[in-house]
Amino acid sequence: MTIADRATGSPISVLLVDDQALLRHSLRIAFDREPDIAVVGEAATGTDAITAARTLRPDVILMDIRMPGGNGIDATREITRIPELAHTRILVLTMHDLDEYVYGALRAGASGLLLKDSTPDKLTDAVRRVWHGEALFAPTVLTRLIETYLEHPGTRSVRLPPELTARETEVLALIGRGLSNDEITERLVVSINTVKTHINRLHAKLGARDRAQLVIAAYDHGLAPAK
Repeated sequence: MTIADRATGSPISVLLVDDQALLRHSLRIAFDREPDIAVVGEAATGTDAITAARTLRPDVILMDIRMPGGNGIDATREITRIPELAHTRILVLTMHDLDEYVYGALRAGASGLLLKDSTPDKLTDAVRRVWHGEALFAPTVLTRLIETYLEHPGTRSVRLPPELTARETEVLALIGRGLSNDEITERLVVSINTVKTHINRLHAKLGARDRAQLVIAAYDHGLAPAK
C-alpha cells in the first residue's frame, strides 16, 4: 500500500508492538474510533514484530523499545532493511525521551518518537503525519541532537555528497535545523512545490526513507545548524 491509496479511502494500516497487553488494547480502542486508521495486528516482542511486519506489511508500526524477545530498536533496524517494507513507517513509543533511545531510534530508521502518555488525539495525529512523511521528533529532541553534534564536531563529516546540487545542499542544511517545508519556502523565497521537489530528490540521492533520515544526513555531512 502506498500514500496514493489514501485517495481511494483505504485506511492507514497499523501494527501495534508492545509487551503490555493492556496498552495494546488501549491503543486499539483509540484507533478503532478513527475511520482512516485500521489496526491490522499486534505483537508482544521484537522478534514477533519482525514476523508480523513481513506478513502484514503495515503502513505504520507503533514500536515499544523495551521488550522481551528482542528490543524495539533492533526490531526497527531489521524491519527498515526489508525491501518489501520500504513503505512502512515506524513510530517508536517510550516512557522517557532519553537521548540513548532517541539516537538509537533515529539510527535504526524510525520516523518518530512518541511518549506513551500522549493523548489519543496526539497518537492518531502522529500516525497520520508519520505516514505522510513527516519526522515526529519534538523540537526539544532536535535541539539536543543539534547540540550534541556541535559539541562533538569530530564525529561529523565535512565532506558533502558530490551528487547534491548547491540548492539541494542548502535545503538539506535547513532540514537539519528542523525547519518545516513552509519555513524553507519562506527562507529560500521559492514555491512549496519547488521545496518538495528538492526534498524528493534528496530522498532518492541519499537513500533516505523519510525526513528523520534527512536530518541525520545533514548532521553526518557536517551541515550543522547554528545554536
